[in-house]
Amino acid sequence: MSLQSTPADAGTPQVLHGDGSLLIVDDDKPFLTRLTRAMASRGFQVEAAESVAEGLSVIERSAPAYAVIDMRLADGNGLDVMSELKAKRPDARAIILTGYGNIVTAVTAVKLGAFDYLAKPADADEIYGALMALRHDKAEVPENPMSADRVRWEHIQRIYELCGRNVSETARRLNMHRRTLQRILAKRAPR
Repeated sequence: MSLQSTPADAGTPQVLHGDGSLLIVDDDKPFLTRLTRAMASRGFQVEAAESVAEGLSVIERSAPAYAVIDMRLADGNGLDVMSELKAKRPDARAIILTGYGNIVTAVTAVKLGAFDYLAKPADADEIYGALMALRHDKAEVPENPMSADRVRWEHIQRIYELCGRNVSETARRLNMHRRTLQRILAKRAPR
């Protein structure tokens, strides 16, 4: 189902190249609706699609200047949509979103022409920033980055919360012994 949105007001920031056409492809309907509204209020003319097939249909009609595409969709892979967009409009800026962030998929997305790669949950400001970024825009190195132990601890805590604070299920998903996980959870967060 396609949703058509128009710019909210004349005071919104201008998009690059004067062409503000934007395709958003995501099968998470509430997220798609919120992001469609948010990007329309920033001056984009948004077409929304909930599947690979709908995204390809929009591109076939008129390839947009910008795209925000979820990596994993119910009917396939968002990289297929991005590849088709780049074939029809090589100058298009495509951002890939995924809840399954890892180095391999990020490299694949960039090699296929993605301008950027964002892990979910990404908010409208992050997505807008990524769409409008210049190639040389790089994130600054943090003054005090998290230690490897802290990153590991944060990941374990996230999975623990996603598993409803169930130690056995968390241990199974992390492929670790239940008692080891209990010891880690009992300790304070590393610095």
